[in-house]
Amino acid sequence: MIVSGLLKQARFIESPHYNERPDADDISLLVIHNISLPPGNFSSNYVEKFFQGQLEPASDPYFQKIADLQVSAHLYIRRRGEIIQFVPFQKRAWHAGVSNFKGRENCNDFSIGIELEGTDELEYTDEQYDALIEVTRYLQQKYPKITNGRIVGHCDIAPQRKTDPGESFDWTRYLDSL
Repeated sequence: MIVSGLLKQARFIESPHYNERPDADDISLLVIHNISLPPGNFSSNYVEKFFQGQLEPASDPYFQKIADLQVSAHLYIRRRGEIIQFVPFQKRAWHAGVSNFKGRENCNDFSIGIELEGTDELEYTDEQYDALIEVTRYLQQKYPKITNGRIVGHCDIAPQRKTDPGESFDWTRYLDSL
């Protein structure tokens, strides 16, 4: 259930990396991503720190490249299905970067971003699919412009830069369950 832009089932940790949408009534795209920090590590809270702007560059050599980036997502789904929300849905999270969907630039303006804890190569867990399917159903009820045809991977809106959620993401399983 979504109340005041927040998913009731999620733990809310506010990110400073968001702003107002140009049109809060134009939420019409869902973008699926993956993330793990450092890459392939699923046993830390580094993603939460990253989305809060609190990642310590000295914690891992990889972090020196990304610690100053201002990135967020609306939701983050951990391997065991735990859902963390960083940005209310009516606000613009900074997840898509330079992007284009069907000729429309800057997908952050009109999309919701969901990060799955994972990598392009590793299979996602049943708990993640269950949580993602449930969340997507809520989002489609609340924002009916998000049809199945308007659910994409980051790779679809930024193909020169991004590959996530990767070949390991089972689009058929996900979309057929909606």
